Amino acid sequence: MVLAGITPVTYVVVLAAGLVTSLSPCTLSVLPLTIGYIGGYSKDPEEKGKLGLQVLPIRLPSLDVDVRQLSVPPVVQSYLAGLTFALAASPCRNCNDVGVFAKLTNAYCIVALGGAENFYSVFESEISEHVPVIKTSIAGTRLVGRMTVGNRNGLLLPNSTTDQELLHIRNCLPDEVVVQRIDERLSALGNCIACNDYVALIHPDIDRETEEIIADVLGVEVFRQTVAGNVLTGSYCSITNQGGLVHPKTSIEDLDELSSLLQIPLVAGTVNRGSDVIGAGLVVNDWAAFCGLDTTSTELSVIESVFKLRDAHPRNIVTDMRASLIDSMA
Repeated sequence: MVLAGITPVTYVVVLAAGLVTSLSPCTLSVLPLTIGYIGGYSKDPEEKGKLGLQVLPIRLPSLDVDVRQLSVPPVVQSYLAGLTFALAASPCRNCNDVGVFAKLTNAYCIVALGGAENFYSVFESEISEHVPVIKTSIAGTRLVGRMTVGNRNGLLLPNSTTDQELLHIRNCLPDEVVVQRIDERLSALGNCIACNDYVALIHPDIDRETEEIIADVLGVEVFRQTVAGNVLTGSYCSITNQGGLVHPKTSIEDLDELSSLLQIPLVAGTVNRGSDVIGAGLVVNDWAAFCGLDTTSTELSVIESVFKLRDAHPRNIVTDMRASLIDSMA
């Protein structure tokens, strides 16, 4: 019955739907296969690989290699050319989710290995004089901001972090920063934990043993909390020792409760032109903040205000830390 009802209009609608679907960035992952098949399996042997090698960028990302000079079959050359295009066109190269690919604290900054060079250079130029900027991967991925959590006292890594990555991070971080892997089933630690140098808000279902490790390694008080009803505290808020930005739907009562726990002023807001995933769109410490290009001037003004960045300077922060340390020891 269904097949009998097909008309020419049906074919037009299906074709249009297919074209719209093909515009999705998700199709980039299969583009190399498509280009490899079309460019590598031409009936004319002399034409094999021609499509992929003429239409697409030739140089492989981050490598000084021209695929036309490789001693590989044309189908492989076409595949590599298609892969290069997919990587170059990937939205992650100009992604607004800064907090996914970077982790910033008062003692160090971690940036994803293998990302765009200009992404790393921004951190390098702005803060490298004050804190080390480290390129690394976590568990073989670039999601360093979502897989890790830390402050000036320590850094926690998921159990999937390789020995090589752990050694590299330990060698690059200051000696006083404690680095530890933890065996936690909620392995995206950056999504489940939000912290500054004194307090941590954690996912309500995190293991008790993990809670103790967080308190010990990061040197913080730990509270099991939600943000606007969301258990992923690290995703929906960002806090420093100066202030915090939380999910825009956080109630006044919850704002007061969280502010009382953290002992810092909090503001409900957004980043990246209305995004409520604060932790993914923003990295901030006591004197600097980095957010996506889509962040509006109003959002930037709120960020500067709540985190007190207008007059902040790393030397002033260090002086205040030393003064507080002397007072506590006196």
